[in-house]
Amino acid sequence: MKNLKIAIQKSGRLNEKSVQLLKNCGLDFENYKSSLITTVNNFNLEILFLRDDDIPGYVAQGIADLGIVGENVIDETQAKVNYLQRLGFGKCTLKIAISKDSTIETLQDLNGKSIATSYPIILQQFLESNQIQADIQEISGSVEIAPGLGLSDAICDIVSTGGTLKSNGLKPFADVRNSEAILIGRAGLEENPILGELLQRVQSVLRAKETKYVVLNVEKTNLPQITELLHGVKSPTVVPLAEEGWVAVHTVITEDDFWDKINTLKAAGAQGIVVMPIEKIIL
Repeated sequence: MKNLKIAIQKSGRLNEKSVQLLKNCGLDFENYKSSLITTVNNFNLEILFLRDDDIPGYVAQGIADLGIVGENVIDETQAKVNYLQRLGFGKCTLKIAISKDSTIETLQDLNGKSIATSYPIILQQFLESNQIQADIQEISGSVEIAPGLGLSDAICDIVSTGGTLKSNGLKPFADVRNSEAILIGRAGLEENPILGELLQRVQSVLRAKETKYVVLNVEKTNLPQITELLHGVKSPTVVPLAEEGWVAVHTVITEDDFWDKINTLKAAGAQGIVVMPIEKIIL
């Protein structure tokens, strides 16, 4: 069967987590830092290492079958690709930022102002939706220095922690759009069995990341209350303990749900609660 090709970022903020996701899916490959392409040894897949701006276009043209790239890049390139899976990492926000001493106070104050950005298409759509006419200055890289050099009144750029803005005397002003890493595919790939297998692996890893394996002890008399709280993937596993009248309950639960229920579980008689990570969940 012909190998599929997946394009991921060669370097940058999505590279490490994209590589880790593929390895967590059980894919065996090497030398990704010294090559632009590598073959997966145990799966019908080749990995291309590209600039993130090029990935949507390569997938749209069919040069690559799949890609992992930020949602903001997909929108900016306007490439015609299919969204296959949100990946939950690489989360950031495209923001408009202004100088700390700027007199701009409302969105309408941006009328007639100059905004530097590497995302002119997304920014133009945002300005039009808010009926703002501003001068967009397209800059490739180092957008944050533009106001300090007198090149613009504001910037529009990706913000993760805000540290870069602060170090350049800027402050967040308005959110333009949120973004995260997306697994994308070319048109016509939907029925490919290799894609189905890869998606199953990716989804099992993502489900496992959000959930924990929980084991707790409880007296049999309190078991109905505990099982009502812990539904698991299907239902909890209940195992008798050596001590008469006690059982161990094994279940899977989302981490957020667990912390919401922890005090209720303890009040219902749960003891010796052990929480463990899960590598994969296949439904």
